[in-house]
Amino acid sequence: MIPLKVNGKQHRVDVDPATPLLWALREQLGLTGTKYGCGVAQCGACTVMINGQAQRSCVYPVSAVGNQAVETIENLEKNGKLTKIQQAWVNNEVPQCGYCQSGMIMATTALLKKIPKPTDADIDAHITNICRCGTFQQVRAAIHEAAKA
Repeated sequence: MIPLKVNGKQHRVDVDPATPLLWALREQLGLTGTKYGCGVAQCGACTVMINGQAQRSCVYPVSAVGNQAVETIENLEKNGKLTKIQQAWVNNEVPQCGYCQSGMIMATTALLKKIPKPTDADIDAHITNICRCGTFQQVRAAIHEAAKA
């Protein structure tokens, strides 16, 4: 049994220590907002925050989490109220298919915690998630809107 602190709650998961965090979240804890995309940390669909830092969970073994705090997309909305980032996503009609969006939102959440007023260069450097639908201009607009809120 491996202890994990996810979304402010302590859990114990019965998985091999080498299991990627993504699969512990999805299969053991039922947190399916974190998506599987490529399995090699390239696309970003699996992005979660670990101690406030964006991490690609598909290659992050549960044994490496230790006492760190894991946050998933399920933890952002509170009592029906979206975060400013989620609301900016809606306002700018970012999602098309939507598959990559939870990872994009988590990466953006980490970015705005680190750099509250990011430039386009900051966004390019920190938001490396891939969107097959090509909504990158809407993502950029939503990030700037959220930074102003």
